[in-house]
Amino acid sequence: MQKQRSLLALIAVLFVAAIVILNQVEMRLGLDLQGGSQLTIQVRPSEDVRTITPEVMEAVQSVVRNRVDGLGVAEPIVQTVGDDRILVQLPGISDPEQAERVLGGTAQLDFRKEVRNPELNAEVNVRRQELSDLLLKQVNLEQEGNAEAIEANKAAIAQKQEQINELSGRLYERTGLTGKNLEYADPQPAQAGNLWNVGLEFDAEGGRLFAELTKELAGTGRTLGIFLDDRLISSPVVGPEFAETGITGGRAVIQGRFTAQEANDLAVQLRGGALPVPVEIVENRTVGATLGRDSIDRSIYAGIGGLILVLIFMAVYYRLPGVIADIALTIYAVLTLASFALLGVTLTLPGIAGFILSIGMAVDANVLIFERTREELRSGKSLYRSVESGFYRAFSSILDSNVTTLIACGALFWLGAGLVRGFALTLAIGVLVSMFTAITCSRSLMFFAIGIDEFRRPELFCPDLTTVNKA
Repeated sequence: MQKQRSLLALIAVLFVAAIVILNQVEMRLGLDLQGGSQLTIQVRPSEDVRTITPEVMEAVQSVVRNRVDGLGVAEPIVQTVGDDRILVQLPGISDPEQAERVLGGTAQLDFRKEVRNPELNAEVNVRRQELSDLLLKQVNLEQEGNAEAIEANKAAIAQKQEQINELSGRLYERTGLTGKNLEYADPQPAQAGNLWNVGLEFDAEGGRLFAELTKELAGTGRTLGIFLDDRLISSPVVGPEFAETGITGGRAVIQGRFTAQEANDLAVQLRGGALPVPVEIVENRTVGATLGRDSIDRSIYAGIGGLILVLIFMAVYYRLPGVIADIALTIYAVLTLASFALLGVTLTLPGIAGFILSIGMAVDANVLIFERTREELRSGKSLYRSVESGFYRAFSSILDSNVTTLIACGALFWLGAGLVRGFALTLAIGVLVSMFTAITCSRSLMFFAIGIDEFRRPELFCPDLTTVNKA
């Protein structure tokens, strides 16, 4: 009896903790329920890759998925559509333009060294001063509100930037140190202001090349050009203290005067790798959550309605054990939802279907136990022995059915993608929790009940029995 009370106390603690978790942790919803962004990426051939083969599509898909993972999106979908398109669904992303920048940019990083060319250097400085004047003019125009002049000045800024990029490309020569030598990239706050940098970490080969490059430039006054997609974004000077060994350790920092969002986007692109071929975002739309709200409401109504019918049936047909099963099912539902929230499971419509299906699995386990218990009572065993034997004899059947379901869930999760994986995950968690509630919760409640004299009547367990031997 003491053991049953201890188990019931543990179950009560878990139930209260689950309620607290549901109140504190917000449930994550998929694209079909909360909305988000959906992009269609068109893969284009290039001079080096003239034909888009399945291998090329696989490489592009891998880079896109790495970048999506860097965005921290829950339950994204990245899949090929046709021979040369990739569909990306991003639940909860409210800024489709940011997603387009991160997923569509090529992010080809390149480290170059400045060559000595005074005339070209002077020309670059002139263009940079002209760009600075245009940027200052832009600020004044925006204050005046002259829309036509603002657009014209923007075009002039873009043209001037292109000129600087072209001249800078001639001012620097390649060194062989590129983004392929990166191990990791992450945003880092700068020492002053609200600006951000991007920290880099190279592999062994990249660290060696970076040390040699900085050793060559140290104390010479020549700058180290950091290019992204052939655009100069940073040109630091290497101090003379590194003249003997260069900058060792395989780490560097891009000081591009980035905002926090720009630094994070660039780090995501660099970590994901460079795209092997050009891509173009041909569709970028926001998926509204109105349909998702309706779907959630209908799913909740269906789930509650089905659960109420099951609870009524169990109480009417199985009497006291049915009421106990109803209590166990309620505990099961709360524990399962809390597990979803705690583990960060993203709920989709198929995921909700998996949860509802797992409720059926939980009911099935209780039905097996109660039917076995009735068989033992009809054979003339005492109430205690019948309940104990019912759980013992039903356990192997419950274990077999749940293990086979878990195997199927594992196959769906491993081989499936997107919504299929969400269905498999929610069903698997539900099955595991249902085994716990059926074997532990229902069993503890049953033995606690038969320890009370008022509940030791045979008609409460098996209506067609009139007598039963008491333990």
